[in-house]
Amino acid sequence: MVMKLCECEIGRSYLVEDVLVDEVITRRLEALGVNEGTPVLILNKKGSGSVIVKVRGTRLAMGRKLSEGICVEEVAQL
Repeated sequence: MVMKLCECEIGRSYLVEDVLVDEVITRRLEALGVNEGTPVLILNKKGSGSVIVKVRGTRLAMGRKLSEGICVEEVAQL
């Protein structure tokens, strides 16, 4: 099931399916390693919609507008 990054649960892993934000921001996210097929781990969430994720060993904080533009799918837990 595809959902927005801001809808994810803390402690779960997801795969990025699509990035639907401005082209400039998309290129910046790609430079940080966030693109289609990238696994992300949700470390923390705020009620405002902002999230902290772990991507390729790096922590990234994203605001609500950005997290709503990233579509992910949950990775099956072992």
